[in-house]
Amino acid sequence: MTTLPLSPTDRSTVHRGARRARTDRADLYAVLDAGLIGHLGMTLDAGPLVIPTGYGRDGETLYLHGSSGAASLRAAAAGTPVCFTVTQVDGIVYSRSAFHHSMNYRCAVVQGMARPVTDPDDRWHGLGVLTEHLAPGSWTATRQPDRRELAATAVLALDLAEASVKIRTGPPGEDERDLAPGAPPVWAGVLPLTTAWGTPEPCPLLAVGVAVPDRITRR
Repeated sequence: MTTLPLSPTDRSTVHRGARRARTDRADLYAVLDAGLIGHLGMTLDAGPLVIPTGYGRDGETLYLHGSSGAASLRAAAAGTPVCFTVTQVDGIVYSRSAFHHSMNYRCAVVQGMARPVTDPDDRWHGLGVLTEHLAPGSWTATRQPDRRELAATAVLALDLAEASVKIRTGPPGEDERDLAPGAPPVWAGVLPLTTAWGTPEPCPLLAVGVAVPDRITRR
């Protein structure tokens, strides 16, 4: 089912590898929801900066957070244009030629101006979205932030209005000369890459008898 299309702006239009571009906004949601960490990029006076950043999505809004003392978040809150990317690698593509080696991947790029979330209710909501994206069920199951912790945390909201998505799947592309009779018999195909949760490792300070909760085991 098709949702609203992605933004047709000059900078959000995919030119290189355009056949891999997706135009359905549902593909954008799927890539963002599957990831756990993204990279926030911007240009500061000292030069370009890209930092790994936790996030969470609520509808058409991405919530980002970090230290309230971080220069990058302060710059973004002050109106510096930002770019936020999330990438999932699904496999390495082996070709008969070095040139055609590639990756199967899903990548989302969001551009725009992040706004500082200052309203207390909105900040609380944003932190809940962030927590639930990282660790579903934890926002209500654990102690929530106190005033000191809230003061130490900056929350930004980034609209998903301007975004692009690229996805590569399938086997390698090959030149005819590498498929012709007499060409060297080089293996080609895809080596899938998967990520899986391991066995929960309890904190050394955990009280005796505290079991691993369902919100963790069911992941």
